[in-house]
Amino acid sequence: MINIENLYHSSFDIAGIHFDTFSTRKGISKLYLNADPDKFKDIKKTKLHPDDSFLFNIYSELKEYFNHQRKVFDVVLDIKGTPFQRRVWKQLQKIPFGEVVSYKHIAERIRQPKAFRAVGHANATNPISIIIPCHRVININGNLGGYSAGLAIKEKLLELEGCKSLDLFNSV
Repeated sequence: MINIENLYHSSFDIAGIHFDTFSTRKGISKLYLNADPDKFKDIKKTKLHPDDSFLFNIYSELKEYFNHQRKVFDVVLDIKGTPFQRRVWKQLQKIPFGEVVSYKHIAERIRQPKAFRAVGHANATNPISIIIPCHRVININGNLGGYSAGLAIKEKLLELEGCKSLDLFNSV
């Protein structure tokens, strides 16, 4: 018998960003920013109120983040990925609030210094943006690089964290 885990869904708007959250009984599994609602129409899910316990307080933590009251997230995660992706995502969680690093820096931290393009791909497939702060990774030349929710949101998040000027990105 196949055990299919229930998937829960809720959405909420914070700071002009529309969040769609998916969770399991174990934790948050996906967090989409400004995603097209048609993306989720064929997913079997149970709709929850944003403050339901199966959403693990993600929206209250995000509100605190956008109100400058939270720098580190405690929300429980249940993410799936390859061993390489999981190593990259673990390193992303170590980037302090208000700091940026390069894709090359992350590649070096996981002891694969030539894998910076693969790090970029793992960054792009991060299932839980903001909580796993892929927005804090930029190109080695100081350019923002990409962001699944768009560069305007990446810039907004970096500004919120005090990294407004690209001149500040000397830690790459």
